[in-house]
This record gives sequence, structure tokens and C-alpha cells, in this order.
Amino acid sequence: MMIEESQTAAMASHPFLSGLDADSLRLLARCAANLRFPAGAVICRQGEEATHFYLIQHGRVALDLYESRHGSHTIQTLEAGEVLGWSWLVEPYRWQFDARAVELVRAISLDAACLREACDASPVLGYTIVKRLTRVMAQRLTATRLQLMDLYGTRT
Repeated sequence: MMIEESQTAAMASHPFLSGLDADSLRLLARCAANLRFPAGAVICRQGEEATHFYLIQHGRVALDLYESRHGSHTIQTLEAGEVLGWSWLVEPYRWQFDARAVELVRAISLDAACLREACDASPVLGYTIVKRLTRVMAQRLTATRLQLMDLYGTRT
């Protein structure tokens, strides 16, 4: 019980989950584990199954987009307080980017299948998560667009 309470407190302090009620946090804590990624570690690869959602607590994560003619390009760097992953929510549940630890990363990892079940079990929680993830997706798309404009020289 102490571990679950500690996990719930850690999750409640993350900006993405800020303001969620205690029942929702307890539901999500059942899906959670603490992970560490050393500098240089690949967290996920574009096209692979998206089995987790990460709440970054410490460190930096580079989101890279691979393009066959130009190779891999970092489109955004995520930091503590941000999240990694929205692909767990959208079928076919495949990562849209590569992600690698720029430096030591500590994160709360939420199992995707468990998280989807929690969202289905609590429609209010599910809607809240979807609204918050929609903001993340919009930010990532904007960052990608700006990076591609720089890459192809179409930005003025």
C-alpha cells in the first residue's frame, strides 16, 4: 500500500496529471512503474508497437524523425514535466517518432493496455487524458512542421 501511495503522490506532482482526483490517480498508479534510461538509450523506435506512456520526471529526451533522404533529425527535446507518447492511444498503436535519452532520464512508465482499460473504466478520466494528450499532439505537430520547414528551406 505504501508503494502505491508513493507512486500516486509522484504522479499527482507531474504537470500532465495535475488536478486529477485521488480515485483517478489510484487507478492510474496500478498501471505505473518507475524507469531509468541512461544517456544514449533508445526509449522507442518509430514504427514499433507503442506499449507505454511516459511521464518524464528528470532528464531530457530527444524526439527524432527519420527521413530516408536526409536521415534522422531531432524535432523536439522533451524535459522534466513533459510526456512522451501519444501513440498508445491511437490505433494501430505504433510510435510516430524515435525517442532517445539525451541524458539520464527518470520517468513514470504507464502500461498502455492498462491505461486504455483505466480510461474505458472511467469515461471522465478517459476524456481528461484525451483532452490533455490532444494539446501534446498539437504541440508536437507544430514542432515537426517548423523543423521540416527549416530542413527544406521553406521557412522565412
